Parts: sequence; C-alpha cells; structure tokens
Amino acid sequence: MSAPITPRQERQLLWLLAAVQFTHLMDFMLVMPLGPELMRVFDISTARFGALVSAYTLASAVMGVSGLFWLDRFDRKRALLTLYGVFIIATLACGAARSPTELLVARMLAGACAGLMGAGVMAIIGDLVPAERRGRAIGTVMASLGLSAVAGVPLGLGIASHLSWRGPFWCIGALAACVWLCLLWRLPSVRQHLAGPAMGERRNPLAPLAAPGLALGWLLTFSVVFSSFLLIPYLGAYMVGNLGLRLEDLSWVYLVGGVATLFSARLVGQLSDRLGPARVLGALLVATVVPHLMFTHLTPSPLPVVMGVFIFFMAMTSSRAIPTIALVTARVPPALRGRYLAVNMAASDAASGLSAWASGLWIATAPQGALVGFGQVGWMAVGVTALSLCILWTFGRSAIPATAAAT
Repeated sequence: MSAPITPRQERQLLWLLAAVQFTHLMDFMLVMPLGPELMRVFDISTARFGALVSAYTLASAVMGVSGLFWLDRFDRKRALLTLYGVFIIATLACGAARSPTELLVARMLAGACAGLMGAGVMAIIGDLVPAERRGRAIGTVMASLGLSAVAGVPLGLGIASHLSWRGPFWCIGALAACVWLCLLWRLPSVRQHLAGPAMGERRNPLAPLAAPGLALGWLLTFSVVFSSFLLIPYLGAYMVGNLGLRLEDLSWVYLVGGVATLFSARLVGQLSDRLGPARVLGALLVATVVPHLMFTHLTPSPLPVVMGVFIFFMAMTSSRAIPTIALVTARVPPALRGRYLAVNMAASDAASGLSAWASGLWIATAPQGALVGFGQVGWMAVGVTALSLCILWTFGRSAIPATAAAT
C-alpha cells in the first residue's frame, strides 16, 4: 500500500489529472467545429460526419462496460498510463488519416480509451484524496471542461487555420505525450484497492451489482446526464434559428459560457465538501429547472440577454456532474471503484448519445432554420430532472455496503 500523499503532492496530482482530462476533452470537442473542413476534404455527407462524432462516445460506452472485467485488477497508475498511451497513438493517427475510414477507426480507438481514462482518473481521486476534500478535487479536475471551451477550442481552430485540420490532432498528441511523461514521473503507485479483503469480488466482475444500492448510482448518473443532453447539443442551432444570434456571435457566447463553468466547477466542488454532495446535487437539480425553462422559452433577444441566460444555464447544468461523481465515488468500496466508475462513465456516454437522439426525434426544423418543439423538450428535461431527484432520494436512503465504510 502506498504512503499518503502530501498536500503539495495532492495539488500536483490534481493538475496532472486535469491535464489528462483537458487533452481528451479537446480531442473530442475539436471534431465538431472542424466538421465543415472534414466534410470538404473527405467528401463525406452530414450523416457520415455525424457517425464520425458519435463513434467516439459509443466506443467509450462499450469500452466502459468492458472495464467491469479488468480495471480493478491492476495498479491504477499502470492502467492509466497504458490507456493514455494508446489514446495518444490514436490521436496522432487521426492527424495522419488518409481516408474517412481511417479517421473513423482512429476516432473509435481514441474514444474507447477516453472513457476508461475518465474512470481511472476519478478512481485515483477516490483512492488518494480524503472524502472531506474530494468534491473540491473533482471540481478542479472537471474545470478542464470549461478550460477546453475557453482556450482549447479557439486555439485548436487557430492552429487548423495555419496547419490544416491535421494540425490540432498533432498538437494535442504532442501535449498529451508531455503529460504522459509527467504522470510517469510524478503519479504515485495506486494499489490500495488490490490489498483489500475483496479478492472474491475482484474475480466476480458482477460484484458491484450485488452490493445493495450501488446500481442506483449508475441510474442517477444516467438520469442527470440524460436531462442535460436533451438540450445541450441543440443550443447553438436554437440561438441562431430562434433567438436571432449570428453565427459569429456563438464563439463569444460559448467563450463566456466556458469561463462561467470554470468558476462554477470550483465553487460547487467546495460546496460539496462543506455541505455534502447529496445536498448540493439536490439543490442543483431543483435550481436548474429555472434556466432550462427560461432558455428553451426565450424569445428573440439582444446578445447580452441571450449570453446572460446561457451563462446561467451552463454554470448550473455543467456543475451537476461534480456532486454526482463525488456521491457515487464515496459509496463504492475501493476494490470495486475502478470498474464501478468505468460502467458509470459508460452510463454517462450512453445517456448523452440517447438523449441527443431522443430530442432530435422530437425537434423539427422550420424552413427559416428555427427549431420547432424545443420548448417541449425543455419540459422533458425538467421531467427527467424530477426523476433524478427521486433517484437521489432513494440512493441516499439505500444501504451502504460494509466495505464502503473504509472510503
């Protein structure tokens, strides 16, 4: 069993893990704004480009389920370095792709590694960071989402304008290689979960399902993400088609929204440590009803008004994942944490894909480009959020396995 890390080592660890998340989020997010160029270069249709985007999350979900069988059998440092190494190779392969098929295969490989990397990162935090600081730690790492929106995507697009669409993938691969070397040097061995009393559980990959109440954590994660992604994929089209923004305004709107998520992630993480993740998540679920209905029923408005509502929406909605992960991580015994979080990540990926597909079936596009039915989807998101509250209440009252007390 490794020795406890010092506060300084903990800070260094969190920034390194945030860098891991930043690189794979950049890798995922950049493909969407590069869409017009990729469709032109490879002469592919919108449908084939959509498959290229969805292949990443679908591969992540499938690979997440596979993590149930092996992720807790190894030193977490070794597992993360292996997955991150393959991710780097896949990202560089994206930049070297000569056909849409090669690009698709590389995107699937990158996505397959990214989901398990996210589970590994959260499992390391759960094993090394005490429960009283875990919410802040998760908030620090998840602030990488806002950072990737604020700095990463504009920088990546700038690189693409000078080095072609291949440039951002090569730069992300190079940055990730530097982070990999830092992990090799600074990340301590994480083997606590291998020394636990659950050798029988590790041989049985379905052991997490047998623990009372643990499966509710997956359902909670699924419902929280599902309600968010009913709306998030269509926000840009809604702001342009329904609220009267210009396409060039969107970059500023998303930039400011990314800054808001940077601050809200840290704040919500601190509140989760101080008040408890269950209480903070419950408050956020109730509070997000307001921006969900406000944004989806907004009429054409000046840019500052739309930007203000969007900031409110993103700061509240994106922060809900922090207390959710902190809550489910605290409820899982260390010997099961890696595989449990791998399936939890798969539940999140599946929820984002299925919800975007479901709302796409409901929403229609008018000849002028406006989205028809987006207000009803806002009410659907509120309904799923209410269901999340019910699941949270049940999860909070469920029995905690005896082995979880050590977390």
